[in-house]
Amino acid sequence: MFGDESEHPLKSGTMHDEFICYQFSRQEVERADFKHFLSLYGLEKLPANRQLQDLMNRFIFSIEGWDEDPREIHTIPEIRRFYSAFHEAWPYWLYFCNLDNDTLKPMTMCCLPSVNTIEVDGQVDVTVTCNPLDLFNLLTQDFLPMNLMCERAGLGEDRIFDRTKALFEYFGLPFDAQPPALSRD
Repeated sequence: MFGDESEHPLKSGTMHDEFICYQFSRQEVERADFKHFLSLYGLEKLPANRQLQDLMNRFIFSIEGWDEDPREIHTIPEIRRFYSAFHEAWPYWLYFCNLDNDTLKPMTMCCLPSVNTIEVDGQVDVTVTCNPLDLFNLLTQDFLPMNLMCERAGLGEDRIFDRTKALFEYFGLPFDAQPPALSRD
């Protein structure tokens, strides 16, 4: 993806409003091989403080090789296995993944025990449903890695609260927690 270290987005210092779009190949998916990604963005490669703050909500993931497949990605066994293994190896999705598009939802659906797809006549998009408790449990387990990234980034409770609320809204879950006392970073 990057020819040399100077091209690495974490080294360039020009990331302020850019997304990091990372595409896994079909071969990487079938082999559950995310070594290249981890060599760039593994925990030991990630910055701290302001640089890490700038990475929140910046990652967009995709998979190539199934473009002609009519199935939804969360129903393809190879992709489900890949995202489950990737999630286990790099559980920081809630911190890094962009919430302005729908890529995190299907990634997350791949990690759930089961999902249902409902097709409605006359509509292009399908509706994906899951057991809300399964989704809630997965998200709950992912808040620890997210909070570790927030702490490493030096974010205050108010920013962590904002991100948590945004995640609940993104997944269509109720959120009724009260915000912490103001201490804006």
